[in-house]
Amino acid sequence: MTTPIIEATNLSKQFWVANRRKGFGGALRNLVDRSGEWVGGVRDVSFTINAGEIVGYIGPNGAGKSTTIKMLTGILVPTSGQAKVAGLTPWEQRKHLARRIGVVFGQRTQLWWDLPLADSLDLLKHMYRVPDEQFRRNMDVARELLDLDDFIRTPVRQLSLGQRMRGDLAAALLHNPAILYLDEPTIGLDIVAKTRIRDFLATLNREQGVTILLTTHDLADIEQLCKRIVVIDHGALLYDGALDELKARFGARRQLIVDFEREPTDAIAQLASDDVEIVDRDGPRVRLAFDRNAISATQLLAQAGEIAPIVDMSIEEPAIESVIRRMYEGEISLV
Repeated sequence: MTTPIIEATNLSKQFWVANRRKGFGGALRNLVDRSGEWVGGVRDVSFTINAGEIVGYIGPNGAGKSTTIKMLTGILVPTSGQAKVAGLTPWEQRKHLARRIGVVFGQRTQLWWDLPLADSLDLLKHMYRVPDEQFRRNMDVARELLDLDDFIRTPVRQLSLGQRMRGDLAAALLHNPAILYLDEPTIGLDIVAKTRIRDFLATLNREQGVTILLTTHDLADIEQLCKRIVVIDHGALLYDGALDELKARFGARRQLIVDFEREPTDAIAQLASDDVEIVDRDGPRVRLAFDRNAISATQLLAQAGEIAPIVDMSIEEPAIESVIRRMYEGEISLV
């Protein structure tokens, strides 16, 4: 049986928000008036992650993703609940845990702004007491996979966002962490930079077995890297399971694109039903949306073939974005 490397059990975190009074004397009243309310950031979140998994941890802004990560790294102490990361309690053994984890926040950096990237990495080598041979080996891998050589002597402040992110990834992995936490690692990057980082993370997981917990709003990151996702909203867990299963359960609506030999007659309207919608007609091409649980693509294609000869067809699966959006908006239930 695989032993989980990350365990969260009924994790909750509440924040005290004081009442703020405006107007004359407001500042003085705020000094003596301690009234306010507890606001929940995370509520009874439980999940386990096995060594070597890449798990997407997703949710809308304010859902509690970053709060969870901060508890799992020891930055925040939970209001209630427990967590074990690499066998350690994060907020009680934070210094020991720091040697087992790497963290990359897309909107923050652990690099020194005025130093060349190479000097920042060298400083981190000494901070983590990374042996010389390990440092050289990890730098060789990072330079090859992240293509650092073109800017490794450039001050961090002069790096593009994509270059800085690649530098932060190299920095997070110098000490061979078993776990890598990534918070929006591709935010603001162009498609070339995103692809390079995704390829690097996939290689890192495949060849070194690093466990990755990824939070992102870019669902292309999730689809290309993660087989499993954990969805959180308003501090509570909505879904924990396979990405493919989520699509199968809640992405039943597929689209069939049919290219007829000639523009079909108005008889094409006969295809429309409670389970089939004619989305678009463009000359001989017709786009049909259908519920896979009610009718198969083969059946629908056979019906279309009775109207006019077909020369080509394709099927589009539902985008994960639409499934997640419907989940956030309460259109689909996970119960």
